Amino acid sequence: MHEDAQQHLDRFFRHLSTERQLSPLSSVHYRRDLTQCMRYCDTVGIQDWDRLTTPEVRGWVASMHRRGLAGKSIQRALSALRTFFRYLLREQVVTSNPVGGVTAPKTARRLPKTLTADQATKLVTRDDRAPLMLRDRALWELMYSSGLRLSEVVNLNLAELDLPSGTVRVTGKGKKVRDVPVGTKACEALRAWLSWRQQVADTDEPAVFVTRNGERLTGRAIQARLRQWSVKQGMEVPVHPHMLRHSFASHVLESSGDLRAVQEMLGHANISTTQIYTHLDFQHLASVYDKAHPRARKKTKP
Repeated sequence: MHEDAQQHLDRFFRHLSTERQLSPLSSVHYRRDLTQCMRYCDTVGIQDWDRLTTPEVRGWVASMHRRGLAGKSIQRALSALRTFFRYLLREQVVTSNPVGGVTAPKTARRLPKTLTADQATKLVTRDDRAPLMLRDRALWELMYSSGLRLSEVVNLNLAELDLPSGTVRVTGKGKKVRDVPVGTKACEALRAWLSWRQQVADTDEPAVFVTRNGERLTGRAIQARLRQWSVKQGMEVPVHPHMLRHSFASHVLESSGDLRAVQEMLGHANISTTQIYTHLDFQHLASVYDKAHPRARKKTKP
């Protein structure tokens, strides 16, 4: 493509970081997807963005599909291109958005893996008073109790934790703030950890979860610690942080049936994202039905 096309793209990335304040990770995804689109345009002879039409966008989708990209990845790439063209329209660089009616091929939606209630209890039940064990147990209890994302627990500060009232204030995606309940067991684990935390962290360190050197714990470290912890606990499945969030959502929905409340606690902007947990709940109900209903049980051979 012409140099002007690249300049428009560079201005768009500045727009994302300054005006929209997009997260660094989202910006990386936008840049990767739009750079790939530029390469596709080069292969089909498109020199500028105002020359890109809906048939060519569909051709780009088809090329991604042929390369084996999942529907979700293609959908994300289309979303990036659609947003870019909205920006170009605003800047009067183009006169139409060719991405408007283009959709990604549908793929089967994979249900998230969750722990059973017994498995979740087994994971966090560990009588070890070593300082790092107190910290880790507080981490797992909080993530399972309140359904926090990994990034949310990494960025959690002391000022946002209110143990007397049993709540935590979380800044989630899009810098949206929500208040989430913290269970009794999680509060107990957090108090045990905080009593030791003050011995290693400086008074001006705001992070709830810190290393033995008093620095904010990273997401990669949390992932590694949970993996090691779950192995030592003899878990039947490898456990990762998001599995605790999925388990929280599934177990609360299974007990309450309140989809809107679960949506609010998870911080989902769209309830359709939360609805995947209704499928998990139905699987549980179907399993109970198969075991309990006299007309569902398979007859044993005489």
